[in-house]
Amino acid sequence: MPTLAWLLDPFDPDAFLKQYWETRTLHVARNRSDRFAGLLSLDSVDRIITTLHLDSREVMLVDGERALRVEDYTYPSGMVDAARVAEQFADGATIILQQAHLRLAELAELCRAMEAEFSLRFQTNVYVTPAGQAQGFKPHYDAHDVFVLQVAGAKDWHIFDTPVELPDREQAFNPKEHVPGEVTEEFRLHAGDLAYIPRGVMHDARSSDQISIHITLGALGRTWGDFLAEAVRLARLDDPALRRSLPVGFARPDFDRDDAARVFAELMRNFVDRSDFDRVTDGFTEDIIASRHALVRGQLNQVQRLSGLSADSRAAPRPALMWRLEAAGEDLAVHCLGKTIVLPAHTAEPLRFALTVPSYRVGDLPGDLDEDGKCVLIRRLVREGLVQLTD
Repeated sequence: MPTLAWLLDPFDPDAFLKQYWETRTLHVARNRSDRFAGLLSLDSVDRIITTLHLDSREVMLVDGERALRVEDYTYPSGMVDAARVAEQFADGATIILQQAHLRLAELAELCRAMEAEFSLRFQTNVYVTPAGQAQGFKPHYDAHDVFVLQVAGAKDWHIFDTPVELPDREQAFNPKEHVPGEVTEEFRLHAGDLAYIPRGVMHDARSSDQISIHITLGALGRTWGDFLAEAVRLARLDDPALRRSLPVGFARPDFDRDDAARVFAELMRNFVDRSDFDRVTDGFTEDIIASRHALVRGQLNQVQRLSGLSADSRAAPRPALMWRLEAAGEDLAVHCLGKTIVLPAHTAEPLRFALTVPSYRVGDLPGDLDEDGKCVLIRRLVREGLVQLTD
């Protein structure tokens, strides 16, 4: 399962988080063209486009030199016409597979791995650009941070200024308002290389003399602004003063704002005193855990192997597993994979072990369970998709 360290290698991930994350671009050159070969290939992109019934939400064509309409590469039903996609590609259009992690297990697992490390949602798009200095988008910025993984070919990137520092989702790029300044950085991404571009940094890219394929791994962040907004939402549910109407006539030109300003200041003081940091954090934690559905590759084989489970069997937690334990009376609630599993409270110690230790013998689970009890616990966790049996 990929990790941030694997993604950035040989660059130190701690140095990245301290010096580059949300701050400045990073270019990692490797001279290893096969670095991302296990994630994607031109054949897999071709298979998805030409054999799956995709619609215009999943495939988009763009060309920095001409305007393309959805109708130029879809049927009247909105389904993608693969032959017309290929035709437009031959004429210079870039193919974008949007939300590609929903179609490719390797990219879904990459997203899950990053989500487990960052506690943020991740998504992937795939860009296939024809050779010959083709350009999909003119200079622009994104409202989310992106890692660019060059899979095949090469692409020349130009970095400009940052017209909006760390833009919010409501501060989308506007070509009429945001005009690029001078180029501040240039680099070529070869197959196997990586770039990180923070949100708000203007950039563009052009292909070289080969077809270019790259993956954008986007981090959909939760900001302190989101956190404060949720804190205010919860405070409104607890404090009637926050649910009172604004003063009558506040929009009139002759309205005296002084009293209203004093009320607002008092509400802010009360909010600071009463806001519950842990409650908001718990809510955000539950949201990211509950919304990550299971990726249980090989699960049919796993449940078939349970008939041979014994204390000598070896097991491991599923990669990039996100979970939270909560006491529930005399039971223990395990929140994971978008569901809640209820287990006896006395399984807490072996359960934590089973979900955190990278590899173990079933009989070596700690706690008071006998060997049969340990097998019962692991059998349940395997069936639920939290643990897998290993060789």
